[in-house]
Amino acid sequence: MYDYIVVGCGFAGAVIAERIATQLDKTVLVMDRRGHLGGNCYDYRDDNGIIVHKYGPHLFHTENRDVFDYLTNFTHWQAYQHKVLASIDGQKVPIPFNFNTIDMLFPADKAKTLRDKLTTGYGEGAKVPILELKRSDDADMQELADYVYNKVFVNYTAKQWGMKPEDMDGAVTARVPVFVGRDDRYFNDTYQAVPKYGYSEIFGRMLEHNNIRIMLNTAFRDVMNITEDGFTLFGSEFTGKVIYTGSIDELFGYRFGDLPYRSVDMRFETLDMEYFQDTGTVNYPNEHEYTRITEFKRIHPAVTDKTTILKEYPMPHQRDKNIPYYPVFTEENRKRYDEYVGLAEKYKNLILLGRLAEYKYYDMDDIVERALEVFDTEIR
Repeated sequence: MYDYIVVGCGFAGAVIAERIATQLDKTVLVMDRRGHLGGNCYDYRDDNGIIVHKYGPHLFHTENRDVFDYLTNFTHWQAYQHKVLASIDGQKVPIPFNFNTIDMLFPADKAKTLRDKLTTGYGEGAKVPILELKRSDDADMQELADYVYNKVFVNYTAKQWGMKPEDMDGAVTARVPVFVGRDDRYFNDTYQAVPKYGYSEIFGRMLEHNNIRIMLNTAFRDVMNITEDGFTLFGSEFTGKVIYTGSIDELFGYRFGDLPYRSVDMRFETLDMEYFQDTGTVNYPNEHEYTRITEFKRIHPAVTDKTTILKEYPMPHQRDKNIPYYPVFTEENRKRYDEYVGLAEKYKNLILLGRLAEYKYYDMDDIVERALEVFDTEIR
């Protein structure tokens, strides 16, 4: 028997397992239903030597020095500043919307007026949500907000979430900013990089410890069970801690129904050209069925005359048929999740951690920070 069981080996599970093994000198069984480590952060080199992110682009960025230093123990970083273009009215323009974008899309006099008013009203370097611009008393600011809303936000979000624009929660626009300045980077965090040899190396090094045993191609129900009395492992009672990072509704047999997610059909293409596009990612808010195209050679440079791209087609999540990526946040779904949490609280040796278990979207740095916090407060 083991001291701890970790279900799932994405960042949430891997960080917890590494901390338990190295800091507590306890034994850990890590299981994952997939045939690889890393969860959705898994990557690999394709036939042309290009590092490809199997489950969509993962760009590491953080303001948290502790998180960055922790991960540095397991990787060599390669500096990378992510830039994104959006296809708007036949032009590829930088997003988030900034002064460069404004200059490209508006007449010169109008662009200068918008820049001046943004600088005066909000200050150089500010990120102003378009929801805030919409509430402005200034007609030019309202016009800019409406432009960004209609050209960048509405149709992209309709594709991403499968909802009509009129059914969307207007507060979601708060996540769409206008940047006051000419910084074209998609992120403004202090620490921005990608692992030089890919994310999979991080997980391999993180979990390489004598106290850790890994079982891949193993779902929770393959070796464990949960009853009213607790957990079993290989048919015997298990009284150690269980850190569960999978879907909470699946853990409890979908007793209160499925928690909805959006999924993505990832379609990869290898092209006989050196480069396909000018930057790592190009968004297509108003055309095509896919939302964006990522070119991995722009993220991880490789010496090859071919390139690999990924087109993402959002779709509903269907149980056992595709991968749950993005929780669909509604009041009804939150109440359903709370019912599952009520069940989980009956098990004193169960810890829920991660996007699926907590029904919450985490960036990579956020989930590493969360896992380190859970280790310190609930395990150590």
